Amino acid sequence: MRERDERRPADPRLPTVEFLILSAQRLGVDPIVKYTALSLFADRFCASLSRSEEGNAIQHWLLQPIRESNLQFFSLVSIWISSKIHLSQPLSVKTLKSWGDRSITEQHFTTRDFSEGEVVFLQMLDFEIGSASDAFMFLEQLYIQFKEVAAVGKLLSFEACMDVMDLLYEKEDMTRLYRSPHPLAASILVCSYLMTVPKQSLEFPILAWVKFAALCKEEEVKELVKVILGHVFEPTC
Repeated sequence: MRERDERRPADPRLPTVEFLILSAQRLGVDPIVKYTALSLFADRFCASLSRSEEGNAIQHWLLQPIRESNLQFFSLVSIWISSKIHLSQPLSVKTLKSWGDRSITEQHFTTRDFSEGEVVFLQMLDFEIGSASDAFMFLEQLYIQFKEVAAVGKLLSFEACMDVMDLLYEKEDMTRLYRSPHPLAASILVCSYLMTVPKQSLEFPILAWVKFAALCKEEEVKELVKVILGHVFEPTC
């Protein structure tokens, strides 16, 4: 049995996801950049990394060994790639390096490392980076439509919707929900509605509406709502 590297946390996923979210905030990128980066990193890169540990790993020093600092580095790479997808003026490598120098304490990465890291990251994804932000875009569309058709829509917080999206990236089994973006977006809207709209105002038939607006099965949305709320309100200790 391979001995565990004591320098590597037992489960580096959560702190690295939190690092990515914080980095997106500090770098001032649009939400769609953040959520595309989360999808690319937390869902696809980490899953590919887990598979590569079982064999057929890409041989590169940035991946050997994998420590929290390496994962933080690749989370910044995912933000960089996402900014290239969505922004007319993507983040510069100097900006990323500057933030990395201040926030990644265990290791120093050069601008050349970022360029190499981008290639390694894309190799881990087999260069498939499409459809990484569908859930966020569809949620945003549903939110806008909801505000137009329901007076209570003004009470629904989109910040709450995004907070729920962030929380779902904490665990791998929750991240898999993003592979069904339309039902997930509808369910997140329902959850946010239940959590942020005052109880006395919960009169709008939101389940029936999202079933129509998102073309989803009501039972599927109900089940996802239960799963999401269970995760959001799961005890932390």
